[in-house]
Amino acid sequence: MTLRHFILKKLLFLCFCGTCFTALGQDLVFSQYYNAPIHINPAFAGLNNYPQFTSNYRLQWPGINNVYKTFAFSYDQYFNKLNSGIGFTALTDDQGDGTLKTTKLSGIYAYRLRFRKDWQLKFGLEVGFSQSRLDFAKLIFFDQIDPAVGPFDSAGVPFPSGEIQPENLSNGYLDVNFGMLFYNPQFYVGLTFDHINGPYSGFLASNSNESFAIPIVLAINAGTQIVLESDNKGKPSTFISPNILFAHQSGFNQVNVGAYMQIRQLFGGLWMRHTLNNLDAVIFSAGVDLDYIKIGYSFDLTGSQLGTNTGGSHEIGIVFRLKNLEKKESKYNDCFSLFR
Repeated sequence: MTLRHFILKKLLFLCFCGTCFTALGQDLVFSQYYNAPIHINPAFAGLNNYPQFTSNYRLQWPGINNVYKTFAFSYDQYFNKLNSGIGFTALTDDQGDGTLKTTKLSGIYAYRLRFRKDWQLKFGLEVGFSQSRLDFAKLIFFDQIDPAVGPFDSAGVPFPSGEIQPENLSNGYLDVNFGMLFYNPQFYVGLTFDHINGPYSGFLASNSNESFAIPIVLAINAGTQIVLESDNKGKPSTFISPNILFAHQSGFNQVNVGAYMQIRQLFGGLWMRHTLNNLDAVIFSAGVDLDYIKIGYSFDLTGSQLGTNTGGSHEIGIVFRLKNLEKKESKYNDCFSLFR
């Protein structure tokens, strides 16, 4: 490994992990967001009358010391008597190989309104509690980096830094998100606002005010469904679902655009993630849908100047459906086969 490459890795840690004091990074968006719908919009809770469980694992940039690792789990279900969907999510996020770890638990409530014949509108509210923990010893600061040898001496001991360790390396905070979802059998449009209560996720007590709050995330996603073949129960078995997701946070933008295709038990997709300034990644996905369980894998081929040195990003998404608990088989007249 060259010194230049080594310093690049440490600078990446500093840029993506060291900024945690002011919490100005971007929120996570799964590449397989369709296998984790209530993580992008709480109004997605309750698309089914039976319990649905999802789990998602994301490993991003393993070529740079496993910079990001994320695991998420969720449950949601629609209850006819309440005309509402109920959900629960749990998420753990590891940034910088243990430098910054965040755990979040949240509950979701989504209420559905029906108007005209098949036009529906859902409102979703998510209230969660997050706990962030910082391993200060793993941070590398600019004043530790020697231009000739890097941040460590010949014995492997890091050079001292003038940065002062915060008194508290753990912070818990309340996080509130709101979403809306409008849909009919032909298309859907969703709108989400995350962190609307302005929580502070840093570790400096003197900075816990509005100017250092987590920036609000505005997300818009939309899509349609082109049914090519239906099964003997009238449900789509072969279809194409073009979709787009746009997210904006504190001057950063992300656009995921692409299409998902399912042919009976097999499915795949091709997506492009763009920052509006450059191509960030091309996303390839494939998997199998065995009715009660759906398993998908995706790979993000990095398109930025970091290139193939990052190792790309890998995701596994699993959806488990307890269809046997549904009192009677539902007839869904919508375009959400992608999310089921």
